[in-house]
Amino acid sequence: MGRYRIYDYKDEADWLRGRTNGIGGSDASAVVGRNPYKTNIDLFEEKTGRRRVEDISNKPYVIYGKRAEAPIRELFRLDYPQYMVEHHDLRILQSEEYPFMQASLDGELIDEKGRRGILEIKTTNILQSMQREKWKDRLPDNYYIQALHYLLVTGYDFVVLKAHLKSLWDRDIRTQVRHYFIEREEVEVDLDYLLSEEIKFWKYVESGRKPPLVLPEI
Repeated sequence: MGRYRIYDYKDEADWLRGRTNGIGGSDASAVVGRNPYKTNIDLFEEKTGRRRVEDISNKPYVIYGKRAEAPIRELFRLDYPQYMVEHHDLRILQSEEYPFMQASLDGELIDEKGRRGILEIKTTNILQSMQREKWKDRLPDNYYIQALHYLLVTGYDFVVLKAHLKSLWDRDIRTQVRHYFIEREEVEVDLDYLLSEEIKFWKYVESGRKPPLVLPEI
């Protein structure tokens, strides 16, 4: 994998419609039962037009994440000058080999060795201890799978995920920044698994037959 087509959209409405044409990064975890907000059945019904995709664009956490992305990307440039950082707004990359797989990237990276990588930016408001536990010494599964999906679409060598975690202590807003580095050569087994599951899922979408429910392993 690694060959992809580039689609640049004229406005956000067209870009949002383009994102519904296949499996995107935020969809991938639902395929394998690792999305805390959506099952693979929910995703199947969305992709086959049986369920309307919820519009969350006016949610405060979505607005915050959207507005924070650009300054967080600039901070990454300052903190990690060894990377060349590119960003293309309203762009979707579509796999040539598997056209149902697509990606909208927060940034593209080139390291000192000329290797290409992906910058993924996450903003999270920690409201409960359970949310804090999901980030304790690890990257949450749904974000890890999103990173894998982007590696599959692009064929790039690595991902850097920059997480901006915010929490409220009395009247004080506290933030914590974490960086997660994923090397393609270290996750090949997981990449193969995700690819096979996405292919299997899309065959169900094309046939219109509902897939069996996938539940997370305990």
